[in-house]
Amino acid sequence: MAQSYKTIIASACFLAMSGCTIIPGGHFEGLQQGEQTENLEKELEKVNIQLIDSALISLHKKNLQNTDLQRKMPKAGLDVSSYEYKLGVGDVLTIGVWDHPELTIPAAVQRSAEFDGFKVQPDGTITFAYAPKVPALGMTVSQVREELVKRLSRVIEDPQIDVKVVSFISQKVYVTGEVKQPGVFPVTETPLTLIDAITQAGGLNERADWKTVTFTRGNDTEVIRLDDFYSKGDISQNRLLQHGDVVHVSRNDQRNVYVLGDVKRAGTVEINRYGLNLAEALSEVGGIDERSADANGIFVLRKRDLERDGVIADVYQLHAKNIASLVLAEQFELGPQDIVYVTSAPLARWNKVISLLLPALTSVDRLQDIDNQ
Repeated sequence: MAQSYKTIIASACFLAMSGCTIIPGGHFEGLQQGEQTENLEKELEKVNIQLIDSALISLHKKNLQNTDLQRKMPKAGLDVSSYEYKLGVGDVLTIGVWDHPELTIPAAVQRSAEFDGFKVQPDGTITFAYAPKVPALGMTVSQVREELVKRLSRVIEDPQIDVKVVSFISQKVYVTGEVKQPGVFPVTETPLTLIDAITQAGGLNERADWKTVTFTRGNDTEVIRLDDFYSKGDISQNRLLQHGDVVHVSRNDQRNVYVLGDVKRAGTVEINRYGLNLAEALSEVGGIDERSADANGIFVLRKRDLERDGVIADVYQLHAKNIASLVLAEQFELGPQDIVYVTSAPLARWNKVISLLLPALTSVDRLQDIDNQ
């Protein structure tokens, strides 16, 4: 019986790749018995088949709970209490000296502070009255103020100086991909975090992958679990951004489930941020075709890493003729790229497609690699 189940998986993979509907009992050209088919059948022993029952559901829930517990372990959050903006070339400052209006831009002058301010020059300095070539590049506002006080103290007794950045030009971060307003955002005296940057970009759009985003700094790229931040409050997922950082939000293309076989409307079903169970996936395609479908032949194909796990795929079977199976289907959570396949009776009609399993799985990998390029 297990070998018959494996032939169903071959059909599922073939349908997923071809996008065609195979009529039960149809004839397939080019499939011949012999050494090649026997070798492929031996490879099918690497398919792991399990029945969807209460024990399996309990095991999956336990594994999920263990994963959640690991993620809920206390983690260091983002500390921005000591953050200070470092000046860069192009930044513009305003400088005011108390009780010395001759050194301050008159308030009545109708020009912007950026126009009359003091720009950090390409050599990294600013020039103020009685204080030429004050180092500013890489300095904080407080450090520039201290240097100005030191310089002006030579000509003014106990100078009280106010320094502010009025135009942040030198440092930028980039938010790209599936956000409502992708663009370039300045780094300012207010700490800019990854979550802040996504918010400034208008938040995620309807096509975004809400699970993860990629964070790139220089040559290093990190996957940030965005959903852990929003749904579990894991503040360790946040990052303090600096000049040149890139936050990229990918499309949700890889978070689909494929529902094929004897259903009313075969196609893809999207996994939303709240998840997707087997019952919901079947409902989305109109349910199984009761005239021809085998209610005991509902399978879920979940690809595995053969080199890492020694298994081509996990295959889960649901006996849907039992009314209790509806509860099991509702509790069985699907994952990205799962294939749900509903067979037609009798199972024996699918034996000729057994050799399609391995080439189909390889082709799925190739297509995903192309999509990721």
